[in-house]
Amino acid sequence: MAEQESSTNPKEGPVYKQLPVTEVRPRVLDCDVVRFQNNKEKWVAFVGLLDGYPYEIFTGVLDDEEGISLPKSVVSGKIVKNFDENGVKRYDFQFQNKRGYKTTIEGLSEKFNKEYWNYAKLISGVLRYRVPVKQVVKMVDSLQFDGDSINSWKDGVERALKKYIKEDE
Repeated sequence: MAEQESSTNPKEGPVYKQLPVTEVRPRVLDCDVVRFQNNKEKWVAFVGLLDGYPYEIFTGVLDDEEGISLPKSVVSGKIVKNFDENGVKRYDFQFQNKRGYKTTIEGLSEKFNKEYWNYAKLISGVLRYRVPVKQVVKMVDSLQFDGDSINSWKDGVERALKKYIKEDE
């Protein structure tokens, strides 16, 4: 991966070396799984990685009824772009269970609240154009919402992304 380098210009602040932009999403991306609480609910963030850098994020409630049930030991996997029989795009999460078998959760976009899904699409769009993660976290932090639920969701997204901030950012 081309490293995101920065230096500090005392008059202008950090200056970043831009990572190459990959506009066409690869079919398969590595993925980190980050769990967090949103009010009293258990939530999950799937952070798709391109060359170790956050490229997209999917978030939603961990809910057996909706089909998002993950063993606590699952901390990584793959996000796979697939198409159904009608050519409609969907994103699936795949991981290996303890016995080494591939397990797939199909249709992440159908399993999550549309409002959160749309915000995550916006954040993913910013990540895809390689805006430094520190700046993306600042952008998410500056979003203002009325409800407690979406504000705690916002905090979870920030926590999920903060681990990718480089020391020199």
